[in-house]
Amino acid sequence: MAEQPVVIQLSPDQAVVLFELLARFDEEARLSVADPAEERVLWEVHAQLERTLVAPLDPRYAVLLAAARSRVAGAG
Repeated sequence: MAEQPVVIQLSPDQAVVLFELLARFDEEARLSVADPAEERVLWEVHAQLERTLVAPLDPRYAVLLAAARSRVAGAG
């Protein structure tokens, strides 16, 4: 069975703010919030993931997280 993708929605303004935050992270290799809007967008993304994901509720979450990190790191 194929895994279903997780879909989150951003407004166009949120998308631009998040894009800029991630672009700066890519250039500077460190994540820092430069504007309160960036923090709000991160909170919104976190809230959407919190409402969507079931893995964090699994008692084996640490194992699931480690496996996910390994797969994502290997995908690059």
